[in-house]
Amino acid sequence: MTFRWLCGVLRVRGKTDLLLVFLFAAGFAALPVFALLPSLWGFAVASAVTYAVDEVLHTRAPAFVRRLAALQLTRTMRFAVRTVMLLALADRMGAPDAVLVAALAVFSAHFGLVILYTAVHHAIRRRRVLPVVVRNLDMSGAGIPQSPPALLYRRFLRKLLHLDLPAHAGLLAALAAGAWQPAGIGFALTAGLAVAAVAALLGQLRRARRTPPDDEVIAELNRQLAGYRPEVALYFSFASVSRDFMYQVNMWIETLERLDRRPLIILRERASFRYLGRTSIPVVCVPKADDVAQLELPELRVVLYPGNAGKNVHMLRVAEAKHVFIGHGDSDKLASSNRVSKVYDEIWVAGRAGRDRYQRVRHAISDSAIVEVGRPQLSSIRLHADHVPGPVPTVLYAPTWEGWSDDDCHTSLIPMGVALVEKLLAENVRVIYKPHPLTGKRSRVAAEADRAVRELLRADNERRDSRDAQEAEAAIAAARPRLAEIQARLGELSGRLTGDDAQQLRDARVPAGDGEAEWHELRSEWHRLFWESRGPVRHQVILRQLPTLYDCFDQADMLISDVSSVVADFVASLKPYVLTNADDLPDEDFRAAYTTAGGAYLLDRDCTRLPEILRSVREPAHDPMAAERRVLKEYVLGPDRPTSMERFNTAVNALAEKAAAEQAERLGEGEGEEQRVVVGA
Repeated sequence: MTFRWLCGVLRVRGKTDLLLVFLFAAGFAALPVFALLPSLWGFAVASAVTYAVDEVLHTRAPAFVRRLAALQLTRTMRFAVRTVMLLALADRMGAPDAVLVAALAVFSAHFGLVILYTAVHHAIRRRRVLPVVVRNLDMSGAGIPQSPPALLYRRFLRKLLHLDLPAHAGLLAALAAGAWQPAGIGFALTAGLAVAAVAALLGQLRRARRTPPDDEVIAELNRQLAGYRPEVALYFSFASVSRDFMYQVNMWIETLERLDRRPLIILRERASFRYLGRTSIPVVCVPKADDVAQLELPELRVVLYPGNAGKNVHMLRVAEAKHVFIGHGDSDKLASSNRVSKVYDEIWVAGRAGRDRYQRVRHAISDSAIVEVGRPQLSSIRLHADHVPGPVPTVLYAPTWEGWSDDDCHTSLIPMGVALVEKLLAENVRVIYKPHPLTGKRSRVAAEADRAVRELLRADNERRDSRDAQEAEAAIAAARPRLAEIQARLGELSGRLTGDDAQQLRDARVPAGDGEAEWHELRSEWHRLFWESRGPVRHQVILRQLPTLYDCFDQADMLISDVSSVVADFVASLKPYVLTNADDLPDEDFRAAYTTAGGAYLLDRDCTRLPEILRSVREPAHDPMAAERRVLKEYVLGPDRPTSMERFNTAVNALAEKAAAEQAERLGEGEGEEQRVVVGA
């Protein structure tokens, strides 16, 4: 417990990181001691340790480095401390006044040049912040200059501060030899390199001044959009965009690519691009509302919204288009039947359950505004009849997160998650643990429960037969290089661009259409290799984008989850699933409150029902909820025929035609009014 607490306080992940932190602290603590003794070689070793460990921690434990910065122990401050201690050592060892003055002048000049370099860098960066960022459109006509070389532009502070190394090494060598020539050479190198770096960056500032103004960039974007003529747009905004939220967009990409109409993705936060999945669809990120208003989209007929966000109003102003809330999954949470949805022309739900959920929000949503379109994303999920069980039952535990407030907290992690996993382990099942990406973001209690569950699974893996464990670790190690190779190639094929706004805009191109087949093949190979290397009995904690949630569905014999869209999606497999009833409501009340409970086994807070529930996996003939699941699947997700993709596409086409007809009618009325005015005149 003390170890986990210490790791949590220091924001490190394990014993190795903790050891590095102690080395880092010991090195800096030793500097003043060795400077005052004085001990030249002790100081040299401590200084080398602080240099080396500082760099390693930036890579291995960035959260710890950010914690240091919050305490004002920034990288610059740490370099300054090291320099002051070096000057103290030189003074204690009797260095001549001329050497001390020269050292002070060089180190002061170095820090001054760092400040100047930073100011120039900020000036370049401000000029290269553009009103839009684009993917899959050719913006070469905008005339955007090339980004400064990475050597000068990226992670510049780290590189520039390290220019003090020649001066440090030279002064230490001079103190060791008792001759001051090495110090002079080191001082000259540090000063000369710093001046050369500033001069080189000033040259890049001249180039950055050729960056076109915002109105020219938007004009070029509008020319490209006029050539593409988008008809359907997916619009997404969120207050704090990260990988945790971008699944709301990524889940719809493949569906958009299969539409009859030309799609466009509009994002509002720059960070969105970092986590956007692979797509050939043109993507435009427009952070400012004023710039959104300048987009020219005359043929846009349908705008789809996967989330309710305040910035949606900036797109809802487009009267020529129809606006549709599609959400990011059907669930029984309040957010899936929000009164705010009344602002949209239509609300698209998966099946009848979604329609009924909105009808319970009285006097808010008209039944005619609700359209059942299914869930196109679920077409790849393996059905129960096609599933091949492993040597032990596999349970996917996928709890939801703690929500924005305690009033809307559906997660089972806090009240029963640890006890549930303990009892699953006692039942000798394999657990795949995939928590919601936002788990622990708001609640410390949820974060602690999440860590406890991971530790239980890790410890149980270690308790298994040591020979099997060694073989499993060897298989994982053997697969790791190929998995990394595949992921690197997937990154290349993703279309993801690097660099600042201007560089991404400069590099944006119309996709050539190559690589899609390879991308799908590599993703399939990655998943196959991942699960084969892990074996059929070891527990797994899934935290990254790969393996995907739906691939975890395919591995599981049963799902245990909370009230969330994960359950509604899992219903498509027709496999047994369990809903946690942490408040121990009567079964009838719980099933009446939550639609997806209709085909679920209900698990009480103390998990006393767990052994009986697991019989549905161990003894497939004993599965009393099987018939209920088949009925619920159609109620929640709609019929199998026509397919959900066909229904979704039909809904888009119908609404687009309706929008076009209404716009033509408005134009006709406008022309008629204009003629009446002329005749009246």
